[in-house]
Amino acid sequence: MTFSRPLRLLTASLAVTAVLSAAACGGDSKPKKSSATPLPTSPAPTTSAAPSTPAPPPAKNPLTGLAAVPPAPVISVKIDDTEPGRPQVGINQADIVYIEAVEGGLTRLAAIFGTHHPTKVGYVRSTRPSDPDLLLQFGKITAAYSGGAHDSLPLMRNSGLTSWSNDAGASFYFRSPHANDHGYINLALNLAQVAKKTHTPAPHSIGWTFSASDAGLPATKGTNVRTWVSGSIGGANGTAVQFKWDARLHKYVRYIDGVRQVDASGKPVAATNVIVQFCKVVSHPQDTDVNGNPSQFTYTVGSGSVAVFRHGKRVNGTWSRSGPHSGTRLKLADGKPLPLVPGNTWVVLATRGAPVSG
Repeated sequence: MTFSRPLRLLTASLAVTAVLSAAACGGDSKPKKSSATPLPTSPAPTTSAAPSTPAPPPAKNPLTGLAAVPPAPVISVKIDDTEPGRPQVGINQADIVYIEAVEGGLTRLAAIFGTHHPTKVGYVRSTRPSDPDLLLQFGKITAAYSGGAHDSLPLMRNSGLTSWSNDAGASFYFRSPHANDHGYINLALNLAQVAKKTHTPAPHSIGWTFSASDAGLPATKGTNVRTWVSGSIGGANGTAVQFKWDARLHKYVRYIDGVRQVDASGKPVAATNVIVQFCKVVSHPQDTDVNGNPSQFTYTVGSGSVAVFRHGKRVNGTWSRSGPHSGTRLKLADGKPLPLVPGNTWVVLATRGAPVSG
């Protein structure tokens, strides 16, 4: 095809224009530097770990202030406290032992086992009417005893405690004759087996506090504890109770009629703390022994004075307990807690006004 000259000139002009336009649009292949001032950038936020809170120390055994809280159940055992029942078996493995008045001026023990459960404990005796009130501060625990009479059994069975009575056919009791048993004070109990079988509560606080330090305590000398447990009979018609501080053992050793007491294994019957708790004690004629002597009802709910013996020293204070399911709080005159030394404790439930010396 043949074009006219003007058409050829127009075509060439358009081609040049297209090339120039393309060059103007494409520009240099290298990026141009921007004349704009860049905006300042903030550094990336940093996160700092919050200061760690120290883990609280593990809870201590509330019955002794030692080691961790035992997972096993608390079990109380009524144990004989007369000459035919000695030497006692397993008594040193109890966390707490109460000495309480029964009939005729005699005493009996209520031993609380939460940390250890020996294969042999004895010698087991019958319950008394005031036992449920005493024991319920530990919770609805298992209460082991040989039997009971009159209103002692209904009070125990209606208390919510788990009864472990030999007379009612409970397991793991056995006879263990010994030289002093008079033919019948020889009933023993395999507490280790009971602990596996029962499903009652483990130890919890009963209101006590513990401290090994004597700093700030209004203490006097307390190396020779002497008092009486006589119930409503009064005076020297009851049972003398004595403990002597043994600096080598760092414990108070029990003495009866001037004789140092040992358990069946030959070890001294001893306590880290001795508490003399002054209580209201009344005659309870609804429960009598075979000779017609009325039992004694010790009121452990209420308040009163207390003498705590620790580290060879005596500290006076008060005790209070608001109800059967509440713990027993020990306080100094200024209202601060009266602490015990970590370890086992014997509690003497003495009649109000009974003499006590240290």
